[in-house]
Amino acid sequence: MNSRRTAVVGVGLVIALVAVLAILVTLLQEPPLQTETGVVIAVDAASLTDVRGFTIRTADGRTVVFRLGELENGTEFPPGHLGEHVATAVPVLVTYRDDGGDRVVVRLDDAFASPGPS
Repeated sequence: MNSRRTAVVGVGLVIALVAVLAILVTLLQEPPLQTETGVVIAVDAASLTDVRGFTIRTADGRTVVFRLGELENGTEFPPGHLGEHVATAVPVLVTYRDDGGDRVVVRLDDAFASPGPS
């Protein structure tokens, strides 16, 4: 009877461990990347090098607000370049993650150029 009880406890521990690992994997996964394309209509910046966020208008008329994160292509598309996009109305392709309701930008590209690797 004692070995049967040990086996049941062991199986219960294995099931609990698998459940905890599944929860940890779910919590630690980064949210999937998403994209939006539109014309930059506003930039939240203290200077060319201190850009905090920006707003685009999509082709279907939606206004989408973004917060700038660490860009994977910041040297190819410096955040200060967004001001030029406001002036020229050339659309941008924004790659971002949803972070608790904030759209955090990880990559910026000219909308009609081929984006680099993500």
